[in-house]
This record gives sequence, C-alpha cells and structure tokens, in this order.
Amino acid sequence: MKIIAPALLACGLACAALQPAFGLDEVAPAAAPGPEAVADDSYLDDRSTPVSLIGSLYNAINRHEYLRAWSYFAEDSGRPDFPAFQAGYETTGGVRLKLGAPSSDGAAGSVYTSVPTVIEATGTDGAIRIFSGCYVTRFVQPANQATPPFVPLQITKATLRPARTTFDETSGDCPPDGE
Repeated sequence: MKIIAPALLACGLACAALQPAFGLDEVAPAAAPGPEAVADDSYLDDRSTPVSLIGSLYNAINRHEYLRAWSYFAEDSGRPDFPAFQAGYETTGGVRLKLGAPSSDGAAGSVYTSVPTVIEATGTDGAIRIFSGCYVTRFVQPANQATPPFVPLQITKATLRPARTTFDETSGDCPPDGE
C-alpha cells in the first residue's frame, strides 16, 4: 500500500524556511553521507540518491516551491492533488531534516530504498513540532526504460508521525518490510 500519511500534511502545516539541514544522522545536506552546508536560499534539486532526493524535497519546501516538492513524489504514491499539498504548507515557517542510514532492496529492475527520517517543523506562529518515520524511494534502472516518459528517482511512500522527543533525541524508523 502506497500512502502519504496524514502526518506528512500535518507537518506541512508547520514546515518550511528555517535553515535547512540534511544528512545521515547529522544536520547537513549531502548526496552522499557527509557535512555540506546549504544556505537558506540555495537551490538544491538532486535526484541522484535517495538522501539527496529527500534533501531536495525539503529544500523546495523551505523555499516555498511546492510544485517542485510535489513533483518528487511518484504519481501512484498516494500524494494529494497539488492544491491540497500546497495548502498543507500554508502555516509553514521552517523545517530541519535529519536522515538515517538508507537501506535498499532490488526488485524486477527497480531499487527501493527506505530512509529513516526526522523533521523539526516550525509553524508561522513559532510552534515547533517533531515528526519521525520513513521515506521510501524507487529507482527504475535507466536501461529498463525504453519508452517515454523517463521516470527519475521518486518518492513512493512517506510515513511520518508526531514524535514525543526532541529533534536531537529522535530517530527515524523504517519497518523491515517497507510497509
């Protein structure tokens, strides 16, 4: 079952222009694990790895580029229609992101990767909410794509829920079966 959990939209009600932070169990953006600073206004659109894709998603949210953020989700991911997705971020003031170590499995010409995720969302009212969970991405091997349109690395599932601990104390978690 492919869903975008209601908590993802709830996060949208509290997520966007704080200083973005991406990385593997640290606050730093990276296509591969490692600390690499990205300024608030720096554009990041990188679909080369699952970690960089999720970093790009939250870069778009921080920049209030919701169509770009929405486009990172696969059409069959259960994403809401664009107006609902955009409306979910109306009261977003900022977001920080922390990613755990990705875990990948191959299946019939595709690679599915689960990425443990933690989000610290700040609303326009200053309220801070922490969410944790998992993003699942799908990479269709380019050699297996013979007809248009080309399908890039995409998010196929997002499951986030409110956390009861601080951003630093919280870890994302992905079920072993990807559900």
